[in-house]
Amino acid sequence: MVLIAAVALSACSPRKFVRGYIADKNLVESIRPRVDTRSSVKSVLGSPTAESTFDQSSWYYYSKKSEQFAFFSEKVTELDILAVRFDEDGYVTKMDRYTLADGKLIDPVSKKTITHGKEQSLFDDLFGNIGRFGAGGGVPQAGN
Repeated sequence: MVLIAAVALSACSPRKFVRGYIADKNLVESIRPRVDTRSSVKSVLGSPTAESTFDQSSWYYYSKKSEQFAFFSEKVTELDILAVRFDEDGYVTKMDRYTLADGKLIDPVSKKTITHGKEQSLFDDLFGNIGRFGAGGGVPQAGN
């Protein structure tokens, strides 16, 4: 069995994914601070992947490369984020590049909600109802 499992796993290869905006280096370098505006950036780079939430002063173009082996979770191997900053008049002030090394992994659901009750195991879930029902021995009745 172990030999069969080893052969089956060795035949698997990781699936690779490329998602997001693939920036053309020449197009990105053609954008000039204090000269280009939101509309010129949009005509050169296209619509942004995301915008800053509250003030719309930043546009983000990002892409990521990742791989996933079998049923395991996806692992990000490469990340590229281009942040274009604008002033109040809509002119580009600066552009920043971020990579996977600049990022910080966060766990948005790291806390648990406290509930007052009993923590059940898999065994309790499977066999917890055995013996809970009375031996009424009849057919269910319709009505109230």
